[in-house]
Order: sequence, then C-alpha cells, then structure tokens
Amino acid sequence: MSTPVLQKESLCFGGKVKYYRHKSKTCSAEMNFSVFVPPQATSEPVPALYYLSGLTCTEENFTVKAGAQKYAAEQGLMLIAPDTSPRDTDIPDADKDWDLGSGAGFYLNATEQPWAKHYRMYSYITKELPQLIETNFPVTNKRGIFGHSMGGHGALICALRNPEFYHSVSAFSPIVAPMQCAWGEKAFTAYLGEDKKAWRKYDATQIITKRQFPSKILIDQGTADTFLEHQLLTEKLAIACEKVGQPLRLRYHEGYDHSYFFIATFMADHIDHHAQLLRSRP
Repeated sequence: MSTPVLQKESLCFGGKVKYYRHKSKTCSAEMNFSVFVPPQATSEPVPALYYLSGLTCTEENFTVKAGAQKYAAEQGLMLIAPDTSPRDTDIPDADKDWDLGSGAGFYLNATEQPWAKHYRMYSYITKELPQLIETNFPVTNKRGIFGHSMGGHGALICALRNPEFYHSVSAFSPIVAPMQCAWGEKAFTAYLGEDKKAWRKYDATQIITKRQFPSKILIDQGTADTFLEHQLLTEKLAIACEKVGQPLRLRYHEGYDHSYFFIATFMADHIDHHAQLLRSRP
C-alpha cells in the first residue's frame, strides 16, 4: 500500500483540513482525497465518515462548499472526501463528456475497455481507501458513508452491499435508480456493457429488494431540483424500501435545488444522523 503524500493543509474549527495524493493500486493511477481531522483525533481515535461527490466534482467541492467541518468538529468525526474518478489515465476521450469518464466514475468497477484498468471506484472506495485511512490516520472501525447525486448513488450501493462494514448511510439528491435514467444508462453501458444483469449490483433500488441496511437511511431531496423527475427518481427507492420494510427517512424540501447551497443547509442533520449511529451501532 502506498503512503499518502500531503499536498496542503489548513486549520479549521480546531482541526485540520488536509489534501493528499497517493498511487492507487486498485485504479492504477494517482488518486486525490481530502481529510478533515477533528480536534478530538489528537487524543483518541475517532469514527470515519466518507463523502462521495457528484458528476464533474473533485475532492475539493465538498471540502470547500458543504460547511461540514464545523459539525464534524463538534461531533468528533473524521471526514474523508475522495475524487470522483481516476485522472490523467491516457484513456482516449476520457475528458470529452461531463457525464462519462473524468469526474464521472459512478462508483463501480468497470469491465469494458478502455475503462476496466482504471475505473474501479467501487473497490477503491470500499477497500483500498478505508485501508489507507485506517493505516495512516487515528480512526476507529466505525464507518459511515454519504454523498450527493452520483455520490449519493455511490454511498447507497456501497452501504447496501456492505452492511457489516458501514454503520450509517445518508444521501443528498441521490441517483437511486441508475438503470432507469439517462445518466446511468450511458455510464453503465460504457463501463459495464450491454448485459443489464451486470448493472443490477450498482442500482440501489435493485439491491434493496435482496439486501437491506440494518439502520435507517436518511435522504434529503429538494423539490426545485431540475434533475428530480428524469434522473434522480427518488420515489422509486421509497417504494422499494416500503415493500421490503427498509427504514427510510425521506425528506422533501420545498424550493431547494441540486446545489451545494441545499447541501450546506441540511449538512448538520446528516452529520448528526451519522454521529448517533456511529456511537450506538455495535
């Protein structure tokens, strides 16, 4: 396992925001991530909370815009925000489309060329990155995961497929049924091929029919989100959860859109949601 190299750091709410770069064996590429180390971590290990960003984002968007550090410092949580895809892979046209390739890894393991070698974000998020964090930072074995849009999709599938590994999960405006929306169909076809059986393990509404999460899922969604009707399809997950008895707290917020202004508004609730579960779940 490579050692992460510190790129820069800043004091923040008594803790530190740090940016790192490391060579990922999983993605066969250099990967970036940010960490907020809360003040409590100087004296004892703290739970780790992973945040997955959406299309076009890097590790910078959440770290700068979400306003999460204040609440993480109060609750004693370490925040980890990885990039959304490998970069500088020499894959032809990887930067051509905003919704495929660079910045659009969709948190899956690609099986199709030319993506298969580098685009292994599912394994990176669920295995390599936690191993790296737990080797190099003062964290406990309590882990939460959340995200926004494509990252909300990523958080849901990672948690649902690994309920023994993650203790809490939430999402802002997640893509909950990627098999049924244009963003997901484009990405899944390119990364996974035409066989839709391979798609199902990366679709939260499909996974939840067979495997539920042991604690309540929190989802916040704005009603003025222009992607809600055709891309996010939030109600499909609500229906799936109801059918199988999955505890879900789904909140619609009148007039809020898809932006980080929405995320920042309700960030405290999500940090509190994770803090409570990370303390209580064995």
